[in-house]
Amino acid sequence: MSFRPLSDRILVERVEESEKTKGGIIIPDTAKEKPAEGKVVATGNGRMGEDGKLLPMDVKVGDRVLFSKYGGTEVKIEGIDYLIMRQDDVLGVVD
Repeated sequence: MSFRPLSDRILVERVEESEKTKGGIIIPDTAKEKPAEGKVVATGNGRMGEDGKLLPMDVKVGDRVLFSKYGGTEVKIEGIDYLIMRQDDVLGVVD
């Protein structure tokens, strides 16, 4: 893929939730919520600080992140759904 986010934006691919609960109940598509977890596919260079210096990104490609439920903008690139969001929309990195 030839897409590079600008500034402090990241490109995230959602991680799909499992179809069953721990008890074995199958969840229909209409009852599922969109997951708020994803994998970082691409990052920008960082944002400029008040002093004019480039502040590096806290997340890197390959990180699994949790993000706010309504954060980001949905886009489709080469047939795959992604989210473009600011690094500030990321709540944390899953280890």
